[in-house]
Amino acid sequence: MSATAVHSLWTTAAGSTDKIPAPDIEYGQLAPILIVVGAAVLGLLLEAFLPRRARYQAQVTLTLVALAAAFASIIALAQAGYGTSKMNIAAMGAIAIDGPTLFLQGTILLASVVAVLTFAERRLDPETHGNRIDSFAAQAASVPGSDSEKAAVRAGFTTTEVYPLALFAIAGMLVFPAANDLLTLFIALEVFSLPLYLLCALARRKRLLSQEAAVKYFLLGAFSSAFLLFGVALLYGYAGSLSYARIADVVDGSVQTIDPVLAETMGNDALLLIGAALILMGLLFKVGAVPFHMWTPDVYQGAPTPVTGFMAAATKVAAFGALLRLLYVVLPGLRWDWRPVMWAVAIVTMLAGAIVAITQTDIKRLLAYSSIAHAGFILAGVIAVTPEGVSSVLFYLGAYSFVTIGAFAVVTLVRDAGGEATHLSKWAGLGRRSPLVAAVFAVFLLAFAGIPLTSGFSGKFAVFKAAAEGGAGALVVVGVISSAIAAFFYIRVIVLMFFSEPKPDGPTVAVPSVMTKTAIAVGVAVTLVLGVAPQYFLDLAGQAGVFVR
Repeated sequence: MSATAVHSLWTTAAGSTDKIPAPDIEYGQLAPILIVVGAAVLGLLLEAFLPRRARYQAQVTLTLVALAAAFASIIALAQAGYGTSKMNIAAMGAIAIDGPTLFLQGTILLASVVAVLTFAERRLDPETHGNRIDSFAAQAASVPGSDSEKAAVRAGFTTTEVYPLALFAIAGMLVFPAANDLLTLFIALEVFSLPLYLLCALARRKRLLSQEAAVKYFLLGAFSSAFLLFGVALLYGYAGSLSYARIADVVDGSVQTIDPVLAETMGNDALLLIGAALILMGLLFKVGAVPFHMWTPDVYQGAPTPVTGFMAAATKVAAFGALLRLLYVVLPGLRWDWRPVMWAVAIVTMLAGAIVAITQTDIKRLLAYSSIAHAGFILAGVIAVTPEGVSSVLFYLGAYSFVTIGAFAVVTLVRDAGGEATHLSKWAGLGRRSPLVAAVFAVFLLAFAGIPLTSGFSGKFAVFKAAAEGGAGALVVVGVISSAIAAFFYIRVIVLMFFSEPKPDGPTVAVPSVMTKTAIAVGVAVTLVLGVAPQYFLDLAGQAGVFVR
């Protein structure tokens, strides 16, 4: 191109009256997300500038204050009617502010507060070289067993970076169920996945197992992200847009204007079906549904137990929120295509999770397969395709997340010389040695089993009722059979704790600080309140069950 041509282009551009429009961002409506992101960035600065001994206190305080402030802003948005009458699309079409968004974000934040309390626990291990230690590696960058690691342990180092990492993960989880276009969905997925890969590798004990878990999670997570991104590309080719509303219009056939550049591919059903299937694969990986569940037991077992609890609760809430929005907002016109597939996935997930859990001998792996079975139960509510289906899933996610964090918090208390005693044989006779801890764990197990007067029963009843009313009666039958199978291994653990003789060389139960006690107490309280008097919370989930389109 000649110099004169370039010059004429410049003068034409300079003389044009069309200005690039300034982005119009509703900061108030995005406050929960912005508070958490701001606190995460501030946490990084604290790591850089505070002396080592002051970091733990500062990071824990900052994290808890930020999560509380973000939750307060969600309450304010709900009070102002953004979950009902003022539902809208914020951030130039990227984020949907509606009932499901606020409900799921509130659940994620409350679950995260409880999880961070377990992160901050420093009373369970005996003091090392006069320093209190937590569940995380003394120095994450040092090779396990190396001289540098031993020196870091002697010096009393701790990895306080876990708090900013957790905040970044929470920020991604807050955006994930609220995303209103496919690009925002993918970015949110990466923002919460990458910190989780790191957190899984930071266990203080069994570091090699922890690092192996993180590598498995990272590699399989990268595969699932690639599937999702390829699906996004295909759906863009199909609809000529990344916006949920635009894709839904093209699926329904109600679009008048067609982009001439994309005219040849727009409306091509092969692109739609393959793209939707790939995006669903990416989301089903995150919820841990069969056959995309293979990472779950290994990662749950290898990750530090507080991280396992956080991941098991918060990631499920975020991923199911995104799955609901995709199926109910973007692909309702494709219902006859995706429902049979989701039926099959739900049935296989419920049965595989329940049956394989029976064979497990490690308590964390058992809870991992239990979480896979629960993903199947929640999918039964998703398949209902009714407003009751949405509200039942929201209620189940809220109930399940607190039971899960509470159960993993109890697992951190049972310890032997090598750290946590997770082999089931070590739990024999725990009810005689420490009746209170065993009783609390039994409450959580009964909730997982769906026994009446626990939150698990209310949640299962809600999703099965919604599924039956939505024409998925056969799915409910499979769900009840799976629940009966699952109840066997939960009750087997209770029998082991209360009706077996304690071994003389068995594990001890550590006395935790007020942080873990609070986390477990909140778990028990939520489990019992949602089991005995669930109606208020069911109504709340019912009011929050309408998506903005």
